[in-house]
Amino acid sequence: MADSTAAERRSPAAAYAARFEAASAGGGLRLAEIPFLTRVNLRVDPKSPAAERIGTAIGVPLPVEPGTVAGGGGLEALWLGPDEWLLVGPDGAAPGLVARLTEAAGGEHVSVVDVSAQRTTLVVAGERARDVLAHGCALDLHPRVFGPGRCAQTMLARAGVVLVADEDGFRVLVRSSFAGYVAEWLLDASVEYVAG
Repeated sequence: MADSTAAERRSPAAAYAARFEAASAGGGLRLAEIPFLTRVNLRVDPKSPAAERIGTAIGVPLPVEPGTVAGGGGLEALWLGPDEWLLVGPDGAAPGLVARLTEAAGGEHVSVVDVSAQRTTLVVAGERARDVLAHGCALDLHPRVFGPGRCAQTMLARAGVVLVADEDGFRVLVRSSFAGYVAEWLLDASVEYVAG
């Protein structure tokens, strides 16, 4: 099997970079992809000693309030369920993160799975971001309800995604196999907001 290098990697939405840039030229909307982020799925009892040790080991306490995000030191913990989090970090951080999580688990019943290749991250930002996403997402995206620091597993245009609210918009974590579909959908949904 041939050895792949970073130069040979191609992100799931790489073919949309120029179209995202063109759609972002108007200023009210920005579409982009953040490729190759580290993603580790963590399952642990939040009341266990292992959960506390894990939070200490990674420098980010696991959020226990539904639909919230905790972050620090380049790492985010997204609450996905009562005993499930998605840890998101920079490209290449997975091996070290998995090792820290495994060590902190201390033999307790914990699941740690590197799912970095499973998804890519699409950015929908700017003053029109909510308008674009509202075309295909049933969540109430008003900032009072779904503002910065919030996340949810939801459907966007019939594709399952994890939606994360940021200061200037949203990150859409979409499965790699649906990235092209969601990218096309975002471009179509943004047509009325793009300066002609």
